[in-house]
Amino acid sequence: MKNSLRYCLNTAAMLLLLSPALAGADTAAVIDVKVDETIKLFQEDVNGADVFLNGSAGYLVFPRVIKIGIGIGGETGEGALRVGGKSVDYYRTSSGSIGFQLGAQAKSIVIAFMTKESLDSFRASAGWKIGIDGSVALIDLGAGKTIDSKNIKDPVVGFIFGSKGLMYNLTLEGSKIHKLDKS
Repeated sequence: MKNSLRYCLNTAAMLLLLSPALAGADTAAVIDVKVDETIKLFQEDVNGADVFLNGSAGYLVFPRVIKIGIGIGGETGEGALRVGGKSVDYYRTSSGSIGFQLGAQAKSIVIAFMTKESLDSFRASAGWKIGIDGSVALIDLGAGKTIDSKNIKDPVVGFIFGSKGLMYNLTLEGSKIHKLDKS
């Protein structure tokens, strides 16, 4: 039993160390292409996405966030902050977890800053931890649902979609987002 536990912990540690490599350390140009594709998918799948994104002060898009877990889990992904439809900065999201889990998952995340104040606060931070530095209201988007920016009053709103894999956890709590130097 001790050997199998040690094997699981060693495997999980190895996967956590490899997870940034699995998510890819892309160039700014590659991230921008992936963000464009993700926004297009978001707009195709969600009625009202255009109006919503255009009404935000800015939005952060993580095209592919990979989560891997064997008892201990971790997730990571790179993305871009768009203001006025253009990428202004690049970021990495990462988080870890401990508990019963086994498998892998990929998902896309869009975080919309609905006020200039929430966007400015995010951009001024050295590292932003969801639930500590800022609260993100998650919007559940089933197939064919419509979002209406008039009904959303939260300053920061998150969308998780395109989830594929064996795990599913619709939360961003505890995720840390930090700025990348892609110059």
